[in-house]
Amino acid sequence: MLKTLGLAVLNSGDIVVVIVNWNAGRQLLDCVESVLSHGHDLVSTIVVVDNGSSDGSEALVEGMPKIKLVRAGSNLGFGKACNLGAAGVESKFLLFLNPDAKIFANTLECALGFMTCPENDYVGICGVKLLDEHEHVARSCARFPTPGGLLASSLGLDRVFPSVGHFMHEWDHLNTRIVDHVIGAFFLVRASVFTRLGGFDERFFVYLEDLDFSKRANAEGWSSIYLAEAQAFHAGGGTSRQVKARRLFYSLRSRILYAYKHFGFAGGGTVLFATMCIEPISRTVLGLARGSIGAVTETRSAYAMLLRWLPQWWFRGKTR
Repeated sequence: MLKTLGLAVLNSGDIVVVIVNWNAGRQLLDCVESVLSHGHDLVSTIVVVDNGSSDGSEALVEGMPKIKLVRAGSNLGFGKACNLGAAGVESKFLLFLNPDAKIFANTLECALGFMTCPENDYVGICGVKLLDEHEHVARSCARFPTPGGLLASSLGLDRVFPSVGHFMHEWDHLNTRIVDHVIGAFFLVRASVFTRLGGFDERFFVYLEDLDFSKRANAEGWSSIYLAEAQAFHAGGGTSRQVKARRLFYSLRSRILYAYKHFGFAGGGTVLFATMCIEPISRTVLGLARGSIGAVTETRSAYAMLLRWLPQWWFRGKTR
């Protein structure tokens, strides 16, 4: 039974916030200021890991209260940068927060209140209701993928029948419930769980590293909760909007990595076939039907990158 109001006393410094920045511009400053304004002393440190930004955005937050700025020097990828930011921190909870997100006045109190309630000790990961600039509720939760579900996505069937895919687009996200996975834009995790699982799998440069973590946490007996009583802002898309073809490449690559890691050779092979042989056709047809030459070009560019990566990954024993 879910208990949504924590009775434990909330302590100063219970949370360390980790924000990975890559050319987020003013969004990074807005994100940090929201934590400083609404953290209510629950946050001990805000670790900003800058992945080699070229827009000077990291300088906007340098020297601000509670900020620890880590300059990676290059783009390490999201998972690796998160692990770097979380390394050596001492807190009960880690909050991985996207730079295009902002918390509200009671976001952390509500989420931490839930997580510190003794009845909810089985919950390892907490997400919250995410609102966009129009205050629309984002469909931010997901089921653990299956080979069949990913095949349906490659065919575009999830656009017509949302329940066949792993994204929970058919659910309105208005109530609190246990889910398989909450989006990494606001990813509150018990620090002990994060340490036990070794953090994010750094083979995922970006995309699905959070889903993989949720899957591994679930296998260890930890649940993920979508807490509708707590809310935060999330613009969506983030800095990945800047590189659409590369974003698609990383998404497809992460899907293949996830499939071989969790589905075995047969399941991974099914997903690989669908991704490489079916999806480029379905994406191209959809782009042409929409009259979007840009989408067709982005698909072609993404698959060119994927074709360059695939042999290297395969002949390295599928370890990267």
